[in-house]
Amino acid sequence: MAYGKVTRMDYRRTNSQNSSFCSATTMLVFIALCVIGAWVMTSSHKFPVLISSSESNSEEAVSSQFGDISGDSNEPDFNMEPRNNNNFPVFDDSSSDSETDKTNEKIQDEGNKPEFDDANGKNEETKEEETQNEENENDQTSNSNSNSKNEVFPDGAQSEILKETSTENGAFSTQASESKNQKETRNSDSSGGKARNYKWKLCNATAGTDYIPCLDNENAIKKLRSTKHYEHRERHCPDVGPTCLVPVPEGYKRTIVWPKSRDKIWYNNVPHTKLAEVKGHQNWVKVSGEYLTFPGGGTQFKHGALHYIDFIQQSLSDIGWGKRTRVVLDVGCGVASFGGYLFDRDTITMSFAPKDEHEAQVQFALERGIPAISAVMGTKRLPFPSRVFDVVHCARCRVPWHIEGGMLLLELNRLLRPGGYFVWSATPVYQNLPEDVEIWNAMSALTKSMCWKMVNKTRDRLNEIGLAIYQKPMDNKCYEKRSQNNPPLCKDSDDSDAAWNISLQACMHKLQVDSTARGSQWPYQWPVRLEKAPYWLDSQIGVYGKPAKKDLEEDYELWKRVISKSYLHGLGIDWSKVRNVMDMRSVYGGFAAALRDMKVWVMNVVPIDSPDTLPIIYERGLFGIYHDWCESFSTYPRTYDLLHADHLLSKVRKRCELVTVIAEVDRILRPEGKIIVRDNVETISEMEQIVKSLNWEIIVTYSKEKEGLICVQKSTWRPKS
Repeated sequence: MAYGKVTRMDYRRTNSQNSSFCSATTMLVFIALCVIGAWVMTSSHKFPVLISSSESNSEEAVSSQFGDISGDSNEPDFNMEPRNNNNFPVFDDSSSDSETDKTNEKIQDEGNKPEFDDANGKNEETKEEETQNEENENDQTSNSNSNSKNEVFPDGAQSEILKETSTENGAFSTQASESKNQKETRNSDSSGGKARNYKWKLCNATAGTDYIPCLDNENAIKKLRSTKHYEHRERHCPDVGPTCLVPVPEGYKRTIVWPKSRDKIWYNNVPHTKLAEVKGHQNWVKVSGEYLTFPGGGTQFKHGALHYIDFIQQSLSDIGWGKRTRVVLDVGCGVASFGGYLFDRDTITMSFAPKDEHEAQVQFALERGIPAISAVMGTKRLPFPSRVFDVVHCARCRVPWHIEGGMLLLELNRLLRPGGYFVWSATPVYQNLPEDVEIWNAMSALTKSMCWKMVNKTRDRLNEIGLAIYQKPMDNKCYEKRSQNNPPLCKDSDDSDAAWNISLQACMHKLQVDSTARGSQWPYQWPVRLEKAPYWLDSQIGVYGKPAKKDLEEDYELWKRVISKSYLHGLGIDWSKVRNVMDMRSVYGGFAAALRDMKVWVMNVVPIDSPDTLPIIYERGLFGIYHDWCESFSTYPRTYDLLHADHLLSKVRKRCELVTVIAEVDRILRPEGKIIVRDNVETISEMEQIVKSLNWEIIVTYSKEKEGLICVQKSTWRPKS
C-alpha cells in the first residue's frame, strides 16, 4: 500500500529532517488510521457461495467447492444462486481478516466490482500487478489451493475436451446420420423468456405403476398384422412422448442397498407374485413376509448361480471370468441371478428379457441392483454395436435359434466378438426327447454352417443339466471353405454396427482381417483394457478433434478429477445408497470408468445422434446401449438411483420438448434419486422450472460463462389424479 511505502521511506530519512515534515507525517498517519478504522468498522462484504447441505459445516468445502467451467475467459462471470432453503448457507464466513481487508480494498478501488478466483486460484488483478517475487510466492500457494478444490467443471486446457467437433465429418458416424427427416430445430427463444406453467397428471395406462410407454403402447400393438415374431414385445413408441407421471406402488420404500438387495427386495416395491408361484421351486424368487427373496437359483442352476458360473469356468478354462471375459450378454435372463453373481467374478453382464408373462422379471433384476433391460429377439437388431460381447449366454432362454435360417442366432453372431464364446444351456443339449433331439440336430447343422466350433459339451451332475460351448472364428478362412453359402454372407454395403430400428437379416458379416481393424485382435485383459486405449484407435481422430487415443486418455483423466473432487463429496450424494447409475450421454465411458472402484454399475447410453463411440466403451470392458432420448427408455419405472446428463438436454430439446424428456427422467428415477445435469444456462434454466413444478429438491445450481450445472433430487410427490 502507499501508506506502507511512505512509512518505509520515513525510516530511511536522516536526523536532519525538519520537525515540520514530521508533524505533517504524523498528522497524515493519524488521519489515515482514522479512515481505515471507520472503514473496517462499517465494511461487511462477503461472497455468496452455494454448497450442499452435507458440506455446510466445512470451511474448505465452502471456499473451494466449485472450480472454473472453462478457464478460458479473462473476466469470469459467475452466477451462483443461493436457494431459499436453510440447507444452503448464503455467505462464506471462513475468510481471514487479512483476506477480507485485501478483498474490500480491491472492491473500493474497482468501484465495488466483485472479485473471484479463476481456475488456477488467482484473480485477474493480482496477475497484472503483483511483483515478480510476490508472483512466484503466490503461484505456489495458489496452485496448492487449486489442487484441493472440489471441481464441478474442468479448468484450464482440460476444459477444451468438452468442445465437440462435428459429428458428421469426424471419424465416428452416428446411428441417425442417414436419417433425412430430422425435425426442424426449435427456436430457443420460442417461450419469449416467460416461465411456462407446467401441469401434471397421473398416467392413465393399463400397466399402471409398471408403465413403459414404448412397450405398453396398446393402440400401436392392436394394429400389428402379426405377433408371430414377438412384434408385440418390441418397441412401439407414441408419436409424442407422454408428459404424465407414473404412479408409485402403495407402500413403496427406499430400495434396499447393495449387496443385500441381491438377496431380497421390498415386496411393495414390486408387488408381483406370479413368478414366485411358477418358478419358486427353481429358486428364482420366493415370497417371505414383506420381502421377495432370491435364493440365487434359476431354471438351469437350482443350486445357485455361483456353482453354475464356476462349472462353466471348469468346463472351459479359456473363459477366464474377470480377465479374458469381462462383458457378457445374457439372453432371456429371468431375474438375472446369473449376471448378479458374475459381479463376484469381476464380470459385468447386460441381461435382457421381454416384458411378457414372466411378470416383472427385469423389474426384479433392477430392483435387486443388477443391470437389465426389457428387450426381445424379434424382428429387429438389438441396440448394440457388432463384435462387442466376450461371451453370450443362454440358459433355457426359450429362443428358437434354429428356425428361419437361423436368423436369431445370426444376430448373436453379429454381437459376439470374434473368438468369443456362446454358452448354451438347454434341454436339447442333455435330454433325448424327440423334440430335443430334433432341435439339437438342427442347431448342430446351423452352428457348423456358421463356422462356430463346439469346444465342449458337458453335464453338471449337481444341477442335472448340460451345456454346450461354441466359439466364433477369428477370421474368414472357414467362410471361404464352405461348400454352400448358407447362411449367406451379408452384402458389403450392410453396416454391421447399424442397430437402431434395423430389421434382422439371415446373413453373416465378414470378419476384419486388417490387423489394425476393430475385432481382429482380442482386447487386453481386464483391468488393463479399461486404462489402455484400444489398438484400433491409432489412426483415428477423436470426438474432440485430437487423436482418438489422446482424446480418450484426456476424457478419462477429466472425469476422474471431476468425480473425485466434486461429485463424490460436493453434491450431497450419499454414494452408499447408489447402485444403478446411467450416463445418459456417454462418449468414451470416462464417467463410468472413473467410478470403477465404487459399488455401482453404469449404463452408458450413446444417443443415436451422437458420435458412435459405443464400440470403444465395450472395448474398455464397460457396457452400454444406443437410445433416442425423444423416446422412452426400455426399462421399468423407478429403476435408477442416479442419472448423469453431460450436454445432452440442449441437443435433445432441438428435436423434442424438454418437458417430455424430464417426464421420462421422472419415470426411470427412483424416489429420492438424483440427476446431475451439465449444460448451457438456457437449458439449465428451463429444466429448473420443470423440476420445481414437480416439487423436486434443488441441491446445487452453478453457472459461469453460459455454462451451468444443476443437481436435483426427485421427490415422492405425485398429483392426485
